[in-house]
Amino acid sequence: MSLLKRSQLDGLVEEATVDCYNEDEQLTGLFTMIEDNLALPFTTLVLGVEVTVRRVDLRGDRIVAICHRGRERQAIAILDLPLPDPPPDGAQWIEVYRHWGG
Repeated sequence: MSLLKRSQLDGLVEEATVDCYNEDEQLTGLFTMIEDNLALPFTTLVLGVEVTVRRVDLRGDRIVAICHRGRERQAIAILDLPLPDPPPDGAQWIEVYRHWGG
């Protein structure tokens, strides 16, 4: 369920991609907004296991969250990452990324 209206999402996509000429640059713009605005670290549950999201990364054509549990690390597509309730500050940029990806 979206917390933002479609017009708000469109405006934030425009903000993130204003100087971008192609899809790769748009993805980089959205990644930058997530990286700059998502409050890290935060904890969430992945398959019933608590993990700590310490950073985000751009890998190929997707944005991933780097999740830690003890000494283990796993990259999870940020669109597949369950967010805690309440979500961390800046999580609206994940929603914007989802909206952009259609």
